[in-house]
Amino acid sequence: MDQQFEYASVEWLWDSGNIRINLPNGEEHQSTGTYAEIVATLNEMGQNGWDIGSCAAQSNWIYWTMKRAR
Repeated sequence: MDQQFEYASVEWLWDSGNIRINLPNGEEHQSTGTYAEIVATLNEMGQNGWDIGSCAAQSNWIYWTMKRAR
């Protein structure tokens, strides 16, 4: 049987410190943070089974697509 995945996203605008997390159940979290908070966010998601699937960045913006097995 093929393994199935679910996806989430983490978006960070570092000049304004805005962090947005969108989860597959429609839940959205918004906060502000610096490098330390984004590292803590990614570590917390990793402890919940999430892994970085891809990353895109430009100017003041970084966007991670997160992936985990169902």
